[in-house]
Amino acid sequence: MSSTTSKVKPFPKIKEVRTFLIHGVGSGGDYHNVNSGHWLIDSKIATPMSHYSKYQKSRTDFGINVLGSFCVELVATDGTKGFATGFGGPPACWLTAEHFKRFLVGADPRDTNLIFEQMYRASMFYGRKGLPVAVISVIDLAIWDLLGKIRNEPVYKMIGGATRERLNFYCTGPEPTAAKEMGFIGSKVALPYSAAEGYEGLRKNYEYLKGHRDALGPDFPLRVDCWMSLTVMYTIELVEKCKDLHIDWWEEVLSPDDVEGFGLLKRAHPTVKFTTGEHEYSRYGFRKLIEDRNIDIIQPDVMWVGGMTELLKVSAMAAAYDVPVVCHASGPYSYHFTVSQSNSPFQEYLANSPDGKSVLPVFGNLFTNEPIPTKGYLDVTDLDLPGFGLEINPSAPLIDAAGVLNPAPCKSLPAPTTQQEESQEKVNGSS
Repeated sequence: MSSTTSKVKPFPKIKEVRTFLIHGVGSGGDYHNVNSGHWLIDSKIATPMSHYSKYQKSRTDFGINVLGSFCVELVATDGTKGFATGFGGPPACWLTAEHFKRFLVGADPRDTNLIFEQMYRASMFYGRKGLPVAVISVIDLAIWDLLGKIRNEPVYKMIGGATRERLNFYCTGPEPTAAKEMGFIGSKVALPYSAAEGYEGLRKNYEYLKGHRDALGPDFPLRVDCWMSLTVMYTIELVEKCKDLHIDWWEEVLSPDDVEGFGLLKRAHPTVKFTTGEHEYSRYGFRKLIEDRNIDIIQPDVMWVGGMTELLKVSAMAAAYDVPVVCHASGPYSYHFTVSQSNSPFQEYLANSPDGKSVLPVFGNLFTNEPIPTKGYLDVTDLDLPGFGLEINPSAPLIDAAGVLNPAPCKSLPAPTTQQEESQEKVNGSS
């Protein structure tokens, strides 16, 4: 018996990497790069910088929006383009051009695990968390967008397919009653006062949350984002004082590095839900949070954690412990992930309107067709476009970073020539 085999058709490879900055504010992947007067930056919000009165008024005072947005565009050998946005500004463009580009040009975009590992391991000596991993995240999302466009498939179909027909949202913003009226399944507010502001701040926190609970009624979920601003003892006292308010969860109460502190909180309040994770990075960062079972819900941000490739690993690890994954913001990048995961019950919508009372695109005017929730939900069919389904607005304020970085990014140092290698071998052999 004879059999015939045919080779798989060659798959397009990445041939070009471009980065862009975004002129002005209100567009792109830096959530906090918005105009003055926006609730995200000018509300009274507890932060790790609330220790200092000079930096309590606006989060821009301590530089929360200093990096700004950046974008990555990947061009394949067949002309297909993948695109993604995130935060990082000029430093992110520099890292992409000077360091990570070498792992992209000539690569098969299907090799997502290989490309991630190479970028992560190559930057380990200065990275592992923070900006370098956020840059890797945006590159990874651009790869997935490119893959989907080459294959003519939405990203969620390439990572497992739909687990439901509708994606429900809760809303983070300053007006929970508006979130309820708009059809969201829950609301989350930012805590106004940090632990550094003492007992008077604790009392004001209670009054603030009580006002929202009274306005919402007893049954609508009310969650609290503490944005790394509290201590273990302060959290224990605040949670105790607010027990009559039936807060659904307390989010990111401690420094991301105080993993042991969450164990103390869980012992003090075993029936209270504590969540964290938006400022954690990679599967290594989430491992102990999940294994210790002191966190009830993890909240990775796909634009920061390492991209879709790494988020899938984090989600699989969490699923083995029955820990839900509720992604932090990130617009359609998160939507595709959430609808594909059985242990991701719903999605956050971060209110992008200045007063938080209406639903606007998460990425401003960067895209012409960004899907946004209506009446608190999206139909999964709204995501049925190639890649992440986002079309760049021709009038988006994009600036090619190659022309603005100073000094301009240079080519990588060439590999040693054969003659150089032979000379080095002689030196090694004679030593």
